[in-house]
Amino acid sequence: MIAVAVLLPWLALFLRGRIFQGLLCLVLQVTLIGWLPAAIWAVVVVNNDNEERRHRELLASLHNQQRMP
Repeated sequence: MIAVAVLLPWLALFLRGRIFQGLLCLVLQVTLIGWLPAAIWAVVVVNNDNEERRHRELLASLHNQQRMP
């Protein structure tokens, strides 16, 4: 997903369900100068989404352990 975020930042945001941000990123990427900030933005969003997913899984695991005494 990181490769998609670098090559096609708007697509990475679309695939993450962030349609408005994807459209804004697409407009930013259309300009050659804006491609680098768009790619960085998409990589940050992908990393944050992955981190949030790991945190949710960890909290669910801890919650399940508390129920099993």
